[in-house]
Amino acid sequence: MVGVLALQGDYSKHVQILEMLNLEVLEVRYPNDLSLIDGLVIPGGESTTISDLMTRVSFHEAIKIFAKKKPILGTCAGLILMSKNISDDRVIPLGLLDISVDRNAYGRQVDSFTDQIKVSLNDNIHNVSAAFIRAPKINKVGSNVKILSYYNNEPVVVKQGHHLGLTFHPELVKTTFFHNYIFRKQFEINNAA
Repeated sequence: MVGVLALQGDYSKHVQILEMLNLEVLEVRYPNDLSLIDGLVIPGGESTTISDLMTRVSFHEAIKIFAKKKPILGTCAGLILMSKNISDDRVIPLGLLDISVDRNAYGRQVDSFTDQIKVSLNDNIHNVSAAFIRAPKINKVGSNVKILSYYNNEPVVVKQGHHLGLTFHPELVKTTFFHNYIFRKQFEINNAA
């Protein structure tokens, strides 16, 4: 079962994507919900608000423990929260991805756009749609982080261990590629072991 952090933001769209993939889904609202799932999506939304709500119910430490063994997909604000360093001290980072980010680097809501990106994965190039909405910018990447996609020479998809971070919203354009990759692949590996 895949959980979607359902504190604020576009979590319902992620639920729809996971249901399109015929995966069981749980809306995660409390830390003890993490014990019921095998993977987690941290959605886009307002990163300062999500961080504040996570602090109120003690989610930070619970997610860090969960992340040691189970995959997390972070999109937009989710990537911001997963990062190691953020240019805004109102957001408490989880440190799951060794990256530094700037919030809202692509501008305001009116500057949002959708475009095709090329993702390099398992020696194959995949073309996928991505919606950039007040997207963060990754400005530093640690040596253990793989960059899987660039947009205008900026990293927009990163992977570290079994975690995946996206600066954009795949769920708003019904792109199932990333959810399918991180959760189905991880579950197949775990079930084969």
